[in-house]
Parts: sequence; structure tokens; C-alpha cells
Amino acid sequence: MIIIMNDTQVTTLEQIRKVLAGSRAIVFKATARRERYAWVEEVLKRFCYFKLNRGGKGLVKSYLARLSGFSRAQLTRLVTTCLLEGALCPSKTRRNCFHVKYTVVDRELLAQTDNAHERLSGPATKAILQRQYAVFHDKRFARLQEISVAHIYRLRTSKAYQKLAQTFAKTRGVSIAIGVRRKPNPRGRPGYIRVDTVHQGDLNGKKGVYHINLVDEVTQWEIVLCVEAISDAYLEPALEAALMLFPFVVVNFHSDNGSEFINGVVAKLLNHLLIKQTKSRSGRTNDNALVEGKNGAIIRKHMGYSHIERQYAPLIDQFYREHFDWYLNFHRPCAFATVTVDEKGRRHKKYETYQTPYERLKSLSKFAKHLRKGVTLEALDKIASAQSDNECATEMQTAKDRLFKRLGAHKTLAAVSLAPRAPDRRGARK
Repeated sequence: MIIIMNDTQVTTLEQIRKVLAGSRAIVFKATARRERYAWVEEVLKRFCYFKLNRGGKGLVKSYLARLSGFSRAQLTRLVTTCLLEGALCPSKTRRNCFHVKYTVVDRELLAQTDNAHERLSGPATKAILQRQYAVFHDKRFARLQEISVAHIYRLRTSKAYQKLAQTFAKTRGVSIAIGVRRKPNPRGRPGYIRVDTVHQGDLNGKKGVYHINLVDEVTQWEIVLCVEAISDAYLEPALEAALMLFPFVVVNFHSDNGSEFINGVVAKLLNHLLIKQTKSRSGRTNDNALVEGKNGAIIRKHMGYSHIERQYAPLIDQFYREHFDWYLNFHRPCAFATVTVDEKGRRHKKYETYQTPYERLKSLSKFAKHLRKGVTLEALDKIASAQSDNECATEMQTAKDRLFKRLGAHKTLAAVSLAPRAPDRRGARK
């Protein structure tokens, strides 16, 4: 029920006291703000509010608060406005807002595009919108062809888009189910291989050769190969040959998350050889630190940093197989850490043991059971004792000099490879 009240007969303060005393159980509520403002202004002028004493002003404010529904603080602001401006008028609210550039039709076009392409990523969707206008001359995309990637995602949250969209999922990162993301635990057994690639620089937009470095975690047995590129055509036969060059059975193959090793071709090869594949964990830079240290301490030290053209990859690979790999595994000592744990549980490493990878392999308990079929201790001993360390190193250096001369850049590469460099913390123990 709506009751229209006329209080024009209330003209004295005594009448106001009676109204306040007799209507405590009645609650008044006005509907329109403009009407309430006009009534407050009329009451203030009727009672000559600004000429009243303090007590009279308090009665009038209580009367206004009871019948208007305004708070005491709001009435104080309205009285001050009426005093300064002479009238009360509701102010028009002006909200700051951005200019609407993309209409409902644009949102619907975006939804149709996403439905057709099963909601691609923002950059890919932007390219499609641009092509619709520039290549296929669809005038409906005149505004959308200038949209930013960020605004595409904002429009996807609008109601007009979601009414037509067939999917509401956010763009998800690609999840590759190849390899297990964890650090291998060899438990003192050989056959846990760490692998990485080293690129021999670019020159005038041309790629150089790629070195593939494979290192066993326990014995530091190392096989180095060289290929023209890290595509499937070159990498698959090279890896298959490298895994057969280890004298022991390869159990685990660990790499970083690069696509040269995390792909279907390598996974199929390792699965055929019954080798488990793992990859480094996110944010754990030490997971593949062993082979990365060998990259600097061995490959960069001997091959330098200068560009080598891809056509020379077979020559370098031949040098590795005939000279370099034998030198690394039978005549170049490596540092092996002795780990101790103090009373607080902290691990400390000391590098006091220096052995060649072959010596380390022989020092393992029951190492013979890990050897590959057809590989015997007598054959390995014969290779190790055929030359002294210095004789093998000299022969390797001579072969390397011949290689550099054939590459046509012996002086440049030799100067780079022999230049003194600051000690590498990871490579210093190699």
C-alpha cells in the first residue's frame, strides 16, 4: 500500500516535536531521489533553517531524517549544499569508462572463428583475423584485424562470446609425454648416460656443425660425435652408433628438455634398445650439469668456438671415433667426488680421486656383469696398455692438427682453442 503524505501543515517546531514523538513506529521511505531532494529543500526553506538556533536546527534535522530516510551525515552534506548553492539538485553521475571499440557483432565473429579452428592461441587467432581482412577481403573483420592478443583473451570472457563459443577452456601449454621428468639415480652402476649438444657457431646465416656429447654419470665414460644438423636424418643413426660404443649396457638416457632429444624418433629408438628415457626437471639446473661441464672442459677446449661449416662434420666425426674417444676414456683422468655428510646433514664433496673412466669402471664391484655382450676385460686392457697417456695424447693432437689443416682454418681454430680461459667451476674438476 502506498500512502501519500502532505506535511505542509507542519509549520512550527512544536508540531515537529509532536510528529517525532507520535510516529516512532512508522518508517517512511521515498522512492525517487529527486523527490526527496525537493522535499528536503522545501522543508529547509519553510522553517527558515539557517536562521534557527542550534536546538531548532537539531529538531528539523531529526524530522528530515525520520521522513526522508537519509542518514545524519548525508543530511549535513545536503544542508551545506543548499546553503552554498541555494537549491538541491541530484548530480548526474559521470563514470570514467573506455571507449567501446569492439561491438557485439565483433565478439560473435571471434566466437565463430574460434569454433571453426577449435580455439587456437591468441597470436594464431590474431593472424587468422588479419588474414580474413587482408587476404580474403572480408569487411566484417575490419576492426578485429587490428585487435591485440591480450584483447582477444578479454573478449573471450564476454557474455556475447560465451553464448556462441563451444569451448571455455584457457589455452593450455603443450604437454609432451616423452620421457620421465626426474633426475636419474644410478646407485653406483654404469649405464646412466647424460647427453647434450654443442653448436659450433653461425656465420653469415649458415649453421655450423653440432657435437653430440654423451657421458656416463658413474664412470664419466664419454663418447663424442659430430653431425651436420640435429634433424632426425642425422641424429637417429648417430645416437644408435654412439650407444653401441659404450662398453657397458646403457640403461638410462637423460637429456634436457630440448626437442632434439625429446621427440618421437629418439623415443622410438630408445624403446627399441630397451633404454629408459628421462629429462631434466623444471628449475633444477644441476640435473644435467655433468655433461654441460664436459662441454666446456673438453669440446670447447679442443674444438674452440669458431664456426665450422657443416660439410666437415664427417671428418670431425672420424677424428672423434679414431682418436679422441680413445684418449678421453683410456688416457685422460677425471675427478671423482668423495661425498661426506656432517652432523647437521649437510653434504660435502671433495675431489681427491683422479682416475681415467676405464680405471673407474674396473674399480666398481662386479663391473664385469655390466659389460656389453662381446666386450671382455682382456680386450679393454689391451687397448688401455697399447699406448702411454702421453703417446696417446700426442697422437690425438697430431690428428687434430691434420684435421684443422683440412678444415682450412688451422691457425684461427688453434688460436681459439689454445687461448687461456678463466677456470670453469663445473669444468675445473673434470
